[in-house]
Amino acid sequence: TCGYTPKCVNCDVSLTYHKSSGKLHCHYCGFQQSSVNICPACGSVHVEQKGFGTERIEEELKLLYPDITIARLDMDSTRTKNGLQQILTDFQEKKTDILIGTQMVAKGLDFDNLNLIGVINADTLLGYPDFRAYERSFQLLAQVAGRAGRRADQGNVCIQTYDSDNRIIKQVVNNDYEGMYNDEIAEREKFLYPPFSRMIFLYVKHKDSHVLDHAALTLANILKAKFGKRVLGPEQPLISRVRNLYIKQIIIKADKHTAIQKVKDALRETLTQFNANKDFKGVFTQIDVDPY
Repeated sequence: TCGYTPKCVNCDVSLTYHKSSGKLHCHYCGFQQSSVNICPACGSVHVEQKGFGTERIEEELKLLYPDITIARLDMDSTRTKNGLQQILTDFQEKKTDILIGTQMVAKGLDFDNLNLIGVINADTLLGYPDFRAYERSFQLLAQVAGRAGRRADQGNVCIQTYDSDNRIIKQVVNNDYEGMYNDEIAEREKFLYPPFSRMIFLYVKHKDSHVLDHAALTLANILKAKFGKRVLGPEQPLISRVRNLYIKQIIIKADKHTAIQKVKDALRETLTQFNANKDFKGVFTQIDVDPY
């Protein structure tokens, strides 16, 4: 195969195949299209779905273990009334042998006789472009580990990773919360991330990418004149187009000791100056303070 991946027509994201509907879905704008049988890029009829979604894992497990009962816990399987509760009840009452789920399985659920948990592709957590990625990875993996063997019997947790020497993986295995905290707090202090600053995200959006580039750079320069080196960007966010609007991101690491009203006044003055520029008519700005 050529490796072609269907993309959303409105957003800069790949479409996700949903077996229940037989369609490809965009999880950002809701766009849907029928699954392709012939590759539009190379014309091949050998089209395959690749990935590790819950539906795909369920299919593989049913091939490996045809005689056991498998259930799936995700947004699709819990849309029906009482769907979530029924899945959880069946698993608790041992009517289900294997439960496949997204991160929602790890949060707040407690089962008897749970003695084996598998975490697939933990590297996606560790490699997420966010300064809290390691903290969140430790939190989630520690939560998952805590679900196994909570009663009398000892449980086992298997974590799939290409980087078994990663310090977070080792800290989870050793239940080393203090080590994780010390590493993270030192790094955040060095690079002025919370709790040593207040994070302010500015998103600049426009339907024309060239107008957006000019607008975002202009806004960033105004901000840098006020906040100096505490301003990062403009850069493309992880998803750089949603609903046909291109997006640029500017980050301010505001001094936590500066009065918030002073920061607000500086931002208000900046946006007033920016919006007065007729070249940027139709440019949207969005501010998100302390999104964490």
